[in-house]
Amino acid sequence: MPSFLSSRPAYLQKADEYYAPPPKGQPYSITLAGSEKPGRTAIYRHHKCRDALLETLDPAIRTAHDMFECAAQKYPHAPCLGYRPYDSNKKTFGPYEWIDYETVQKRRADFGVGIVELHAREGITGAQYGIGLWCQNRPEWQLTDLACMSQSLFSVSLYDTLGPDTSEYIIRHANLACVACSLPHVPTLLKLKPRLPNLKLIIVLDALDTAPNEKPEVSKQALLDSLAADVGLKIFSLETVEKLGESLNRPCNPPSPSDTITINYTSGTTGAPKGVVLTHAMAVAATSSSLTGAKLDHTGVSCSYLPLAHIFGRLLEHTALWAGSRIGYFHGNVLELVDDLKLLRPTTFGSVPRLFNRFGGAIKAQTVEQPGLKGALSRHIVRTKLANADPTPKSPGAPAPKPTYTHAIYDRIWSRKVAGALGLDRATTMVSGSAPLDPSLQQFLRVVFSTRLFQGYGLTETYAIALTQPADDFSVSNCGAVMPCQEACLLSVPDMDYTVSDHPQPRGELLLRGGSVFRGYYRDETETARAFTPDGWFRTGDICSVDALGRFSIIDRRKNVLKLAQGEYISPERIEGVYLSSCSYLAQAFVHGDSVQTFLVAILGVQPDTFAGFASRILARDISPTDLDAIREACDHPKVKAAVLRDLDAVGRRKKFAGYERVRNVALAVDPFTVENELLTPTLKLKRPVAAKKFRDVLDRLYAEALEEEGKQKGGKAKL
Repeated sequence: MPSFLSSRPAYLQKADEYYAPPPKGQPYSITLAGSEKPGRTAIYRHHKCRDALLETLDPAIRTAHDMFECAAQKYPHAPCLGYRPYDSNKKTFGPYEWIDYETVQKRRADFGVGIVELHAREGITGAQYGIGLWCQNRPEWQLTDLACMSQSLFSVSLYDTLGPDTSEYIIRHANLACVACSLPHVPTLLKLKPRLPNLKLIIVLDALDTAPNEKPEVSKQALLDSLAADVGLKIFSLETVEKLGESLNRPCNPPSPSDTITINYTSGTTGAPKGVVLTHAMAVAATSSSLTGAKLDHTGVSCSYLPLAHIFGRLLEHTALWAGSRIGYFHGNVLELVDDLKLLRPTTFGSVPRLFNRFGGAIKAQTVEQPGLKGALSRHIVRTKLANADPTPKSPGAPAPKPTYTHAIYDRIWSRKVAGALGLDRATTMVSGSAPLDPSLQQFLRVVFSTRLFQGYGLTETYAIALTQPADDFSVSNCGAVMPCQEACLLSVPDMDYTVSDHPQPRGELLLRGGSVFRGYYRDETETARAFTPDGWFRTGDICSVDALGRFSIIDRRKNVLKLAQGEYISPERIEGVYLSSCSYLAQAFVHGDSVQTFLVAILGVQPDTFAGFASRILARDISPTDLDAIREACDHPKVKAAVLRDLDAVGRRKKFAGYERVRNVALAVDPFTVENELLTPTLKLKRPVAAKKFRDVLDRLYAEALEEEGKQKGGKAKL
């Protein structure tokens, strides 16, 4: 065995076995013989899992508490959690400082004991109650989560960016007596307290120490104590609770695999959030599979910025911690994320399509779209590397060369410099989740970064994991094969004309079952029953096709289908995806169709840096990418709107859209949909019903304008 493999822990060596591709010519996902049912495909599994699904990479590791303990014992002095302290004198964030595994291990144990003691003093005893967790990504978030695990408690994440109504709903629904939060959330909790009779405790994750030369009676702690007493709350700092736990000198109370690790609330695209109950066994199964999809060890570095209230970000951190890697937390401003990346230079990077779109647009603007020698050289390098990533045989009948993202010369003189400008020059693995990634962008970024950039698919209900593109697969436009902890099949959806007997590929709703799939929604039997088939398969709501190699592609969404006045059904997400992937100056899209109208309209968010160049050409005047007022003015200009509609129409014709699938009128804006205005979920999914309600006047105007234009073209007056 090579020395670099023999030095890896046994559980990571086992992960390497699953990471290895199947023998040449064999599928990535195999089917189980005789498992077909009427209206269903056969059951698909990972090619290494014909006999059993993967539950854990190490029989001794059965809980997420075990995973962290394993790494802390192997790498006690290795950096674990990193942050950038704020320098109030320089008014900037400094370099990363690190807390090692041994320190995190002790602090979370003390914190866990302190949390239990505070509850006991309020008359709350026993195990398996929840602790609210409400803050942006930071080391204290992970400390709190690990502290809960150490005492068989579970955490309930609150979305840091959502309003008080959602937080109030989750605190009440999960019956939380304690919320650990950052200081800015304390006033909100004080206001909510009269409507939350069960809330007793607040643990502030920021320091509440008395400042030098400050009187104790005017300290933060004293002021908060006074305010809290008025509403029947008690407030403690993290440091105080840790010291309390340390003084009691009690041991950990480890969880069992069946214990709840979190109630993770969905972000609520269509209504009130649903509490997904997830267990430690599910966390271990998901993390085991995650480790099989990426080469990780204790030398790894990751950047934490995806919201930890969302299960994708949480799984990425489970994976890093079990591998003994270090996690560096961004300093809080996602617009300045590149500053953090340049300091961290992560070896793995998980993100979502929206950020990859921004990276792709910025890279193109600074390289391939530049004039002169710089642009010509960049275009030549990209063309060459794209050809190498999808090579053709040199002569008829000859085997095709092995595809590659790398190039001995061009990586050194170009790719490393481009990647280094974003802090990603050391990244060996990048993963995109949450939504489909444009195929051309995926291939472009693969050759730019000279590394594997793959798509994954998962949901809160599956602990963020279900499908992943294999390591040796250079294809795009799919989510890859079934992960080792899951099995999958497709169910015919006749009312949408998708059946498992379709050719050339079976099509239908994706059903999932396995070790990381949840068992039900908290206190919601009705929604739980709707989520599963009678024989226990989870219904994802996503329509897939599956190819001969067992790779799944998301082609539609069962829940998001519009019916137009002429009776035609439309999938707006599919149309939005095509427009966004084809028009680089667009960042957001909301395609809408009224049931009383025969055509579609759209509200589109523009990408300022690339839209500025587009609008400058149309209006024959220079518009700076940083001049947002000029960009907003251009969004409303009739010539610009007309040019956008021409582009959309050309895209629709190229993609063979039916006439009723083409957008007839648009409104352009800068960031029309954000988490702050509650039109995006924290995972950046559009809340369609809320957006339609908020923009009702705009949508009505778009329809009126389109009908009026239609009337002019027909020589008559349009009727509404």
